[in-house]
Amino acid sequence: MFASAQLQAIICTSRVGQAERFYSDVLMLPLKARSLGALVYDVGGTVLRVSPVPSSRPSEHTVLGFAVANIDRIVTELQERGVPLERFPAFPHDQLGVVRAPDGSKVAWFRDPDGNLLSAVQYPES
Repeated sequence: MFASAQLQAIICTSRVGQAERFYSDVLMLPLKARSLGALVYDVGGTVLRVSPVPSSRPSEHTVLGFAVANIDRIVTELQERGVPLERFPAFPHDQLGVVRAPDGSKVAWFRDPDGNLLSAVQYPES
């Protein structure tokens, strides 16, 4: 039924101004539009809606992930922009805060202003 639909991702924010600075200025996502109070971004052809809500709570699990080509560069840029990485006791993190999985994947987690847990992941080359 939805196989030919265009997927869109939705993240909720109770801090629209801070969210806009984070997604536009820190993550450098192109803002396409504003729709019903939501910030609408283009992320590699997928629509990301950052939608306003009256209140929000930090997420315990990842709500959005970005597949990237060079995670070490991305993590370094995030840290230079003042974005701290999340470290989880159950995972071994390298010096940069990246977890290197047995299959060759590399992942790092960080939070947006509302505490939504986001990830950057670099998959092994096939």
